[in-house]
Amino acid sequence: MSQKTLPTEVPVPAFLATLDARRSAEGAELAELFSSVTGAEPVMWGPSMIGFGTYEYRYASGHTGVWPRAAFSPRKARLSLYGLQSHPAAAELLPRLGRFTAAVDCVYVTRLDAIDLDVLRELVRLSWETTADRAV
Repeated sequence: MSQKTLPTEVPVPAFLATLDARRSAEGAELAELFSSVTGAEPVMWGPSMIGFGTYEYRYASGHTGVWPRAAFSPRKARLSLYGLQSHPAAAELLPRLGRFTAAVDCVYVTRLDAIDLDVLRELVRLSWETTADRAV
């Protein structure tokens, strides 16, 4: 089985320009926030994910691959924020984030102005820290 979502050559600003005005602006704001926290430049992963840095993973099954150390996707219905629940300290920070829903390792927010950006910065920092030992 080969990994489907990988870095692409599409410039992040070109992708953001294809979105509606609000999602484009929120995507640009998130790209700046994630870049300022991680020190990494944004890179498109697949058609709609914006990732920062790379780390290697290995499942118990032996499957290996690479994934962004921090990432988000400005989807039409909501913003998908990846990896924010991976650090043990995230559990106590998430309730302070604002209005969100969560899945396995994804946090969904409807609007960027509905969350606390300082809490988001801390969650991104912790997520980045969690993968430091596997960074490539």
